Amino acid sequence: MLLKFFEENFKMKIAKIIGTVVSTLKLEQYTGEKMLLARILNPDGSDTPETVIAFDRCQAGEGDVVLMIDEGNSARQTLQAGPTGVVRAVCVGYIDAVHIHKSPAASFGA
Repeated sequence: MLLKFFEENFKMKIAKIIGTVVSTLKLEQYTGEKMLLARILNPDGSDTPETVIAFDRCQAGEGDVVLMIDEGNSARQTLQAGPTGVVRAVCVGYIDAVHIHKSPAASFGA
């Protein structure tokens, strides 16, 4: 249940870098941009079947676990690609650890 909620509602995701992507012919605003191949991870660190191409903003490399913006508008703004830029995902930071706290259901009021 928690994993399904995470997948459907969060546009910031956890991903592991599994390679790089080379593109010699691309839109002008992407010239000089490093592209990474990233496998989306569940919050518990297990693999999902989803793989995406993401632009790099944190100097990530193969094997790194990163925080990734996986939503077009926010990713485009982070990349500063302008209104015509086509961007889905951008790696914006490294992840050192994830702690999932399990607590009893909360009660709000009487």
